[in-house]
Amino acid sequence: MQGPVVITDTTLDNVLNGDKPVFILFSNGNGLRGDFTSAFKKAASENAKYIFGQVDPSQNPQAATRFGVGDKPILVGWYNGQEIVRRSRPWGTDVPLAIEKMQAALTANQPDTSPNSLAEQQSEQKPVNNQPNNKPIHVTDATFEAEVLEYSNTMPVIIDYWAEWCGPCRMVAPILEKLAEEFAGQIRVAKVDVDNNPGLSQAFKIMSIPTIMIVKQRTIVFSQPGALPESAFKDLAQQAIALQLPPREEEEEAGEPVQE
Repeated sequence: MQGPVVITDTTLDNVLNGDKPVFILFSNGNGLRGDFTSAFKKAASENAKYIFGQVDPSQNPQAATRFGVGDKPILVGWYNGQEIVRRSRPWGTDVPLAIEKMQAALTANQPDTSPNSLAEQQSEQKPVNNQPNNKPIHVTDATFEAEVLEYSNTMPVIIDYWAEWCGPCRMVAPILEKLAEEFAGQIRVAKVDVDNNPGLSQAFKIMSIPTIMIVKQRTIVFSQPGALPESAFKDLAQQAIALQLPPREEEEEAGEPVQE
């Protein structure tokens, strides 16, 4: 019976760049639920089409930084250069749900070899999986400047300040995943775990979560605590895309984002 493999900083790239989808558990063993451990080991022994592995973030800082994880258990599903699913402090029931989501991604990526479909693919050259920013990205104190502030000069960035223990945050998460797909190429959705990134929490005075913030051209154009309905998120996305901001002064460009 094959169980999860041990992944390190040295072997991570080989695993991620292989031809199989990967489920990676980032954990040093502390805080893991027993039902999850059993489900994860069982899935590893029964699903040869996937790779199941475990990374100890305390011993592999490069992997931890790359995926923006701390000392709390995180389950990440990865395929074809993209993060497909992420679950914090996963339960046993998260394992089959993660596999189901991965299978859906594999199905969506399966090319249609019918003559008509091949002709369409050749003429359009725009496969869905190559759409930019169609998944929320996890940013940290270290990556916020490049992944949010600098990127906001290209398109608006919607930021979700959240924590894994926050019930309303879990309600918002699937809405943001859907939003990232629907507005791919027009907005970026970023997520900040406030527990693991205290610098950002202090810098932006995040007092309650979830807090939703929108940055465009390094300018904070929206910031509000509390969960929002899907319709409100869509309205915010459309307004942020359409919003025209005046050019900023050069001395502001290199500094912190300003409040509109």
